[in-house]
Amino acid sequence: MELIWFALASYGMTQILCYGKFFDAVRPDYYLFHCSMCMGFWVGGFLFGINGLTELFSFDYNLTNFLICGWSSSAISYAMCSIFNDNGFQISVNSHGGN
Repeated sequence: MELIWFALASYGMTQILCYGKFFDAVRPDYYLFHCSMCMGFWVGGFLFGINGLTELFSFDYNLTNFLICGWSSSAISYAMCSIFNDNGFQISVNSHGGN
């Protein structure tokens, strides 16, 4: 269950930081702040850093867990951003009239 909470928190926080209108005025124009994979890594590191302050997930504080949280958050954020957008599921329909 901890992994599910971690995944939801990392995806949500990455979405808000990269694409949220609230941060448009202060978001730097660097690639990091517009890439869900890049920002996802640092969000995972941040969540790892504060995991002692929450009861949703708890990881031992060590370098290996920091990296695993960053990598997991990056992968989760990238995958979820590839599947969902502001209008729900991103569905591609082949518009070529062939068989």
